[in-house]
Amino acid sequence: MALGAVQTGQFLVDCESYTSVVQLGSQKTVHVLHNSEQPASVFSILESGGPGTGPGGGPAAVKNIPVVADSLFDLLMMKMTSVYTSKKQTKVESKGPRFELGDFCIKLGSVSISQNFKAVLVEVEYRPCVIPGNCWELIKEFLQGFLGSCVTPLPPPYLQARVNEVYTS
Repeated sequence: MALGAVQTGQFLVDCESYTSVVQLGSQKTVHVLHNSEQPASVFSILESGGPGTGPGGGPAAVKNIPVVADSLFDLLMMKMTSVYTSKKQTKVESKGPRFELGDFCIKLGSVSISQNFKAVLVEVEYRPCVIPGNCWELIKEFLQGFLGSCVTPLPPPYLQARVNEVYTS
């Protein structure tokens, strides 16, 4: 890479979504994720709530329950086909080269849904820092060095809500 980064391999993150069968009442979705950088773990998010009425007559809130498990979680999902079915054509995948430049880890990937290209992913991690709010300005400056003015001054909305939380990889 022209900036002096060294390619240190490839990365792959995939996500498959499952929905609960209608007969069980309110529909729930489970997103199951795999990350090549944590090969012994399976990550999932259970979405519950959503359409319907919540307390006080307003819309029901969506509640996300994160789960980290070992690779046996995939086998569990295969055994639960009577409760959860795989959404057709919903496998999301991001893959590409991984680079290191000093204390930075950079991933450049293509994002596809059901093997159809959808987007480009640029991920930057500043390894010495575990609280995003403490290093956002440095990450922003680093990103502007090769992406230019398209880098927004504020962190992405998802990160804004968690800017002072401790991040662990």
